[in-house]
Amino acid sequence: MELGFEEKDFLACCGSTTFAREIAAIAPFVSFEQAVEAARDIWFNKVDVNGWLEAFAAHPQIGDTKSGNQKSETSARWSKGEQSTALATATDSTLQELFEWNSRYRKKFGFVFLICASGRSTPEVLAELKKRYPNRPIIEFETAAQEQMKITELRLAKLFTGKGISPPVGGEYSATQATKAEDRVNIIGAHLTAGSGAPAIKASQSSVRTRPPITTHVLDVSRGSPGAGIEVQLEMWKGTQPRPLFGKLDSGGWIFQGSSITDKDGRSGRLMSIVDNVDPGIYRISFNTGKYSPNGFFPYVAIVFEIRESQRSEHFHVPLLFSPFSFTTYRGS
Repeated sequence: MELGFEEKDFLACCGSTTFAREIAAIAPFVSFEQAVEAARDIWFNKVDVNGWLEAFAAHPQIGDTKSGNQKSETSARWSKGEQSTALATATDSTLQELFEWNSRYRKKFGFVFLICASGRSTPEVLAELKKRYPNRPIIEFETAAQEQMKITELRLAKLFTGKGISPPVGGEYSATQATKAEDRVNIIGAHLTAGSGAPAIKASQSSVRTRPPITTHVLDVSRGSPGAGIEVQLEMWKGTQPRPLFGKLDSGGWIFQGSSITDKDGRSGRLMSIVDNVDPGIYRISFNTGKYSPNGFFPYVAIVFEIRESQRSEHFHVPLLFSPFSFTTYRGS
């Protein structure tokens, strides 16, 4: 028996409009397992960074069952039910502490603290919030995405239950095992290069490129949005020494390759020519974060990396996850 649902039903499960549209397009499903498999693939491989942030924003913060961004009465009702244990075990003091930590978390990461709260007490939620707060932004971003997937699976189960189908409990598709074993940081890297057809950093070995071998993308984690309008500059080391040395002056050693300004999606324009084989050497990408965030801690951010002879045909995407007082980058695989 095939079970059909509308796009609005899936939007109640996950607040990303891209997710709802994509999964509705391939419905109906013959089983809950098939729906979960499709949901995982769409969420981790087809929904981009903006879609993740949209889904996060659809949730009220823990301890508050109301959110101005909730997509429907159904999602609001489900949120209330999922937080019922936390609310039932809360005291005035723990609710106040939870409010303060939620505020601190949002200020640091730029989005609401997300956790699959079903069956969790307020002390448990607080402990997890405090545990995750020291995370680097890239790590916390992927953790929140995993928690969203757990919530989505729970809500898909409610949809199927409404159709008279009992999803498996505690088995392969249990919400407590809602994520794949893949490296989520690599998956986020793929999101940051969404639409390019190339994985993060390490790219396809195709002999014909469709874009420059070095690109970048900025995500403003303090605002929960792409970093648009940031000046970016690419340079290559051509100094008298084979490589720039720590603690040594390097004036005159860096040779300009190109510059651009990030667009509304946080992506840079062309920083160098499109070539099949990039010259090996040491490169530096600099971001004018001081102009973008005048009151921030960093007047600019520079990332230095090396491309080796064996990597000439690879694509290098160097994303920056930035807030006025912290930043991080990474290399996927």
